[in-house]
Amino acid sequence: MARELVLGLDAGHTVTKAVLFDATGRPVARGVGTVPLNTPRPRWVERDMDQVWRTAREAIAACLAEAGPDAARAVSAVGLTGHGDGLYAVDERGRPVRAAIVAMDTRAEPVLKEWRDTPMWSRALELSGTVPFAGSPAALLTWLARHEPDVLRHARWLLSCKDWLRLRLTGEVATDPTDASASFADMRRGGYSPKLLDLYGLGTLAGKLPPVLACEAVSGTVTREVAALTGLAVGTPVVTGAHDVDAAALGIGGTTPGELCLIAGSFSINQVISERPVVDPRWQVRHFVRPGQWMIMSTSPASVANLEWFLRVTGAPAVHREGVHEAIGREVETHLDGPSEVLFHPFLYGSPHPRPTSGTFLGLHGWHSRGHLLRALMEGVVLNHRWHVDALGSKLPVSGAAARLTGGAAHSEVWSQMFADALRRPVVVADVEESAARGAALLAATAVGLLDDVTAPRAAVSVLRRHEPHADRVAVLDDAYEVYQEALEALGPVWARLAEPGGAD
Repeated sequence: MARELVLGLDAGHTVTKAVLFDATGRPVARGVGTVPLNTPRPRWVERDMDQVWRTAREAIAACLAEAGPDAARAVSAVGLTGHGDGLYAVDERGRPVRAAIVAMDTRAEPVLKEWRDTPMWSRALELSGTVPFAGSPAALLTWLARHEPDVLRHARWLLSCKDWLRLRLTGEVATDPTDASASFADMRRGGYSPKLLDLYGLGTLAGKLPPVLACEAVSGTVTREVAALTGLAVGTPVVTGAHDVDAAALGIGGTTPGELCLIAGSFSINQVISERPVVDPRWQVRHFVRPGQWMIMSTSPASVANLEWFLRVTGAPAVHREGVHEAIGREVETHLDGPSEVLFHPFLYGSPHPRPTSGTFLGLHGWHSRGHLLRALMEGVVLNHRWHVDALGSKLPVSGAAARLTGGAAHSEVWSQMFADALRRPVVVADVEESAARGAALLAATAVGLLDDVTAPRAAVSVLRRHEPHADRVAVLDDAYEVYQEALEALGPVWARLAEPGGAD
């Protein structure tokens, strides 16, 4: 069999997917595994690093098994993507120094409180294009330096999620410009900035940051040990890859500057590609996969993870992810008439606002049902996305083209329509099941010459659904957004009180 397939490995916060594609980005087979998030203390969100690797290798093996006995010989390259920020620290032998900390972790909030309203805050924005948040490497490393100094002393490499998987696949250490932009990259010139490291008091850690390679560079090959575990052929090239936000944009064809792309997954991610850096504390400016372009994204850990929490605590039966969204959509659809009676702030794991917040239902009465709560939750998630989109549009030339939507919410027609209504613009959902894995696979295909470029016409996507705004629902969600923002301001002192020691904890 000709080597004309590529494998995209996407390690999200909870779900890891290995998807086999042909050179045009058409899926051939898939393997999926889940990694539980652990919260050993309030505000801590961690994962066992060995379990992350075990889940990834099992997903690869399942994908190849589904594709057939000759599939491994047809894989020309492996592309990598994964959740950004957080921290995966390893020692000299490549072994974990502690559990991985993911981007939803908020233990470093006291660090941010010290930094805000100081010259450090504006200087960080000027140099890097972003201010730190609790799950960013700058904040987490500062917290570790204060509370777990042995971790930094024993760590040889400070990695992101996908780069931990590369180390296991190939034995090689590397990262790419998109993940390197998390805290310490020079916004304009690229590469790590000694000024930034010194600004955070982390200059001694410079030698622990991984080398930066191009997203479409071959960064290693599959080892004999890994081949035996996964079924991949020994020596299969592994390509550097990209942060999952960038990979998802590639996967759904959202590569035109100014075009709005939305990822509604664990995080609310709202992004445009720009040909110049435009800084604002409400968003992050990171290097895109193509030199001379920047990914500008306004994000918060406040999207579909709220639904996953709701289903978990209400005892909903565990069913396949697409089945969940279809079933929930039908349930909510019967409660869409009339104004929004219940309001939800989707801040269970954090928010885009610097002051303390939390997940909150408002307006509940005894006659409300589970359907009303689900409607409120879905609308709250969409209204948080709207806040981000409004922020981007206040300074950036966001085009009037339809927004591209991917992530868990895109599986639901009802939820996708809510995005069109809340944003007052058409929303399109591409005929792509696994956008980030597909983007990683396109980078891999480009690296080994199966594609001339990740935007090659023969790898273009088609539109599965298009949602136009409905005037009556636009009016309902406009009213809901006014109340959402008024409540956000009014609840500030309450949330702050709950966040005090002995309050929320």
